[in-house]
Amino acid sequence: MNDTQLDKTGKPATVSARISPAGGLDILSRNEVARLRDASGSGLHGLLRRCALAVLTSGEVGDDPRGMFEQYPNFDIQVLQQDRGIKIELSHAPAQAFVDGHIIRGINELLVAVVRDIVYVATQLEQGVFELDNTVGITHAVFEILRNARILKPQIDPNLVVCWGGHSISRDEYEYTKSVGYQLGLRSMDICTGCGPGAMKGPMKGATIAHAKQRRRKNRYIGVTEPGIIAAESPNPIVNQLVIMPDIEKRLEAFVRMGHAIIVFPGGVGTAEEILYLLGILLHPDNAGIPFPLIFTGPKQSAAYFEQIDTFLRLALGDEVAQHYKVIVDDPIAVAHAAVHGVDKVRNHRLDNKDAFFFNWSLSIPQAFQQPFIPTHTAMRALAIHRNRPRHELAADLRRAFSGIVAGNVKDEGVRAIEQHGPFEIDGEPDIMRALDRLLQAFVQQHRMKLPGGSAYVPCYRVLTS
Repeated sequence: MNDTQLDKTGKPATVSARISPAGGLDILSRNEVARLRDASGSGLHGLLRRCALAVLTSGEVGDDPRGMFEQYPNFDIQVLQQDRGIKIELSHAPAQAFVDGHIIRGINELLVAVVRDIVYVATQLEQGVFELDNTVGITHAVFEILRNARILKPQIDPNLVVCWGGHSISRDEYEYTKSVGYQLGLRSMDICTGCGPGAMKGPMKGATIAHAKQRRRKNRYIGVTEPGIIAAESPNPIVNQLVIMPDIEKRLEAFVRMGHAIIVFPGGVGTAEEILYLLGILLHPDNAGIPFPLIFTGPKQSAAYFEQIDTFLRLALGDEVAQHYKVIVDDPIAVAHAAVHGVDKVRNHRLDNKDAFFFNWSLSIPQAFQQPFIPTHTAMRALAIHRNRPRHELAADLRRAFSGIVAGNVKDEGVRAIEQHGPFEIDGEPDIMRALDRLLQAFVQQHRMKLPGGSAYVPCYRVLTS
């Protein structure tokens, strides 16, 4: 459903208002407010404006990184410091975020999360608090951002299931994600996703109904995003805790540090990136013996999708990689049972090793998975995709290849790079390149690269198969 409201001229209707933040927001310093208002390259206003508009269009489904600003070119947001605290001034904001002149409470709370995370990360970086040149420092930065966002909850038994999957999925696949979320919710599992539509919304929606049936309160529907992707994946309306990580690598680390099990639904290149990220970590020798439930699932119509994924993973990383995941087709109850059983193993392992339930400190994440990858044409061509490397290192570069395609598809800077210099070129071992090309062609044919409607998908990449 598209919630866009139109005015008498047929253009998107807008509202200008000054609102009091809901959900609590610490007082900001004059310097922080100035940086949020500064529209220069050194200020945070552009980032704030982009993320805020994504939140205000929550419920709309689209994957054009520039489409929102074309619809709302005059939108602006200002954070004001007043004697009684913070005020947020919205100019020409999407009318769909308001009911009878009042901003929707959930959207107000997500706006607060946007301001909170942008200010906190910028302040910590400016003061040199985050040590981002070593593995331990990066993990601590992820922890501090999550803690500041009040995402980490101590004294709660492990119950957080991370759900990955595509924003462009079929109706049958979407309904299946709801069914799985429903079965998880009946078993008191909370849900964490990338916060967008499709397979990120479905599990939350299903769990919401189940939690209501069980009369369960204080349910968590956590959305984890980052500035480059939020414009293409606006938070869905069910998200009640939002956190904006600085980049995709810290977003991925947040998922695996917080989650007690991960369920993967059908998706496209972003989902493949997530799979390779986690498998690369699990393949690292330091992580042998650490339980981490990973389940691939979808309706019977999607069985071929996971066969393609499994075939590619086995060819690139060896048959042993399949030991780290379970494929369950068309059986939401079996998925929920497998997730709960896996979470029980995680709980016992954390108890035995005196590790926290709310943050997986024991998992070793190599720096190759933590350092931000900037997908330039040179960087994409330089990826070393060959099987004569340690498997976790190969997985890291395969992850970067998919990350580059995600950027070329939906991130503004990636789209601009493709417009200026043509498609990214991906080179490597011929067998892997041919398998990668087949997998990507299947994604295109199954409409997993772009939401239905609009112009046909034009690949932002070229795989060199010979």
